[in-house]
This record gives sequence, C-alpha cells and structure tokens, in this order.
Amino acid sequence: MNPQFGNGVNVFFDDLGPRHGAVVILIHGHPFNRTMWAPQTAALTTAGYRVITPDLRGYGESPVVPGKALLADLADDLAALLARLGIERAVVGGVSMGGQIAMELRLRHPGVVRALVLSDTSPAPETEDGKKFRRELAERLLVEGMEPYADEVIDKMLAPYNVTGMPEAAARVSAMMCATDPEGAAAALRGRAERPDYRPVLAGAAEPCLVLVGADDVYTPVAEAEALHALMPNSVLAVIDGAGHLPGVEQPEAFNKALLEFLAGL
Repeated sequence: MNPQFGNGVNVFFDDLGPRHGAVVILIHGHPFNRTMWAPQTAALTTAGYRVITPDLRGYGESPVVPGKALLADLADDLAALLARLGIERAVVGGVSMGGQIAMELRLRHPGVVRALVLSDTSPAPETEDGKKFRRELAERLLVEGMEPYADEVIDKMLAPYNVTGMPEAAARVSAMMCATDPEGAAAALRGRAERPDYRPVLAGAAEPCLVLVGADDVYTPVAEAEALHALMPNSVLAVIDGAGHLPGVEQPEAFNKALLEFLAGL
C-alpha cells in the first residue's frame, strides 16, 4: 500500500508476490478500488506471480484530480508507475472501465503489454446517448453522492441472484462504491465519455489475450465478449457461469482458474 509518484499523480497501489515473478497489473473498474482484486491477488501470488493493483486517480486512496480524467490520463499514470518500479513488461488486465484502460495502455504504450486480460468490457467508442448519460451521471453524483447510485446499480454490477445469494459479496461491492469520492468518479465518467475506438489497435494486436465475461452480465453481454474475442487473432474466451458484470468477485474460483491457465500458457 505505497504511494507512487507517476504522471503527476500519487497513485496508491499494492505490490505483492515474489520480486522475480512475472508481473501482472490488474486495473479496477468504476466506481471501485484495488481491493476488488483480493481473490485474484491471493491466487496469483500463491502461484508465484508479482501482482500490482493500483487505485486509479480519484478512486480508493489515490487523490482526486477534479474535472475530467481521460482514459489516456489513467493509462499514462499506470505506465509511469510501472516505469518507476522498473517494470518493462507486464500482463495488463482490467474489468469494465479497467479493461478499457488496459486497451488504452496497449494503444499508447504497446511495449509495456506482454498480454491482455479483458473482463466484461467493450472496445467500442461511446455512443452519443452514452456520452450524454455519463456526463449527466457525473453531475448527479456530485449532487446526490454515491449511495443512491450504488443502490440503483448493485443488481447490474452483480447478477441479481448473487445480490441475495451472496450477501457478503454484495456488501463488499456496495461498500466500495459508496466509499468512492463523487468528484473522482465524476472526473472519470467525463473522460470515459470521450474514449476512442479501440477495435483497430486490438485487431492488429499480436499479444495473447484472455477475454472473460460473466454469463449474465447485462452491461457487456456475452455477445460483446464473443465479438471482442473474434476481433483479436490471439485470444481465448472464458464465459463464467453464475456471474454478472464482476465475475472475479462473484465466482473467484472459476475466474482464477481461467486466469491461471491463461498465464501458464504464456
């Protein structure tokens, strides 16, 4: 849990596992923080990997930068963090917005990316309706705070049956959302509305990629994951049963099995 100066931002992060292990950096989604990766960190470090889990600017313990945080800014923060740690190449993974930041890192800093792990995410640019929604949501969070939003989306972040069937996981996800600074979340929403189309860079990517998706994800359904898998020439697809938008939280054993199998093949 160390602050690291990178790209002008003090990014807080955990750096766990053996120093000599192959490096995996895992990027959380919105509006979460690095603790969402606890089940993956435990499995990966046990298997001998070095795992970096940062809090993106405006989330968790990392400071809020008001205004607008483009995905390019967030990717540059992480590239600077890896450079400061002396890490030249890493497996770069992320869920939802974190997956889009992983794609942005591949676009802007291709030499850093050894392989990609893309969970419940989309490479397409935001639609006009989506831009309007994200900008309006940013303003709403500043007025209302995070709790009404967290209550509204919990059964989309997790499959509805897991909200009731996995109360501890639901409470953990809700707590992460409610603990997020509304100004940090708003800045990321404004920036995410302006994200580019990542499909051209992914279509030409030679790096191995693991595409994961919860079988009951309503935000990025299985069909979108299948399209992402078809787009990338060196990818594999894992559909996680019994999960929605956050399969790493909802079904950590199945998620970790797919992840470890993928990493073992690199």
